[in-house]
Amino acid sequence: MSTVPEVTPGDDGVQIDLISGARMEGLASMEKIRLILDGVRDGNIVILEEGLSPDEESKLIEVTMTEISPDEFNGIEIETYPQSKGGQGFLGRLMGKETTKKLTVIGPANQIQTLHKDENLISALVSRK
Repeated sequence: MSTVPEVTPGDDGVQIDLISGARMEGLASMEKIRLILDGVRDGNIVILEEGLSPDEESKLIEVTMTEISPDEFNGIEIETYPQSKGGQGFLGRLMGKETTKKLTVIGPANQIQTLHKDENLISALVSRK
């Protein structure tokens, strides 16, 4: 598994990792969570093209809560586009199948603040450490 390249220590800015659905497709749930948390713990903003399943989001929050420490890691801020009402067929809704095709933005809780969110836009303020 390849890792995401890091910004050199002298760079002044915030690194944003845009992760494609194809990259996440071959990973197990815990590998996805580890990839996301490793990036966020490094101070990066992680944007997922296709999001996580509800179970994976719950597990991400659960794992994050176990890793929070006052001096090191403050946790994550996560925003996901709402599921579109027309994006899933009647049969899929009837059978309880959930699609994960939704953009998700994840970042360090102390660096990202959601300013606005609706079905078409996530607006966030990102600060340096």
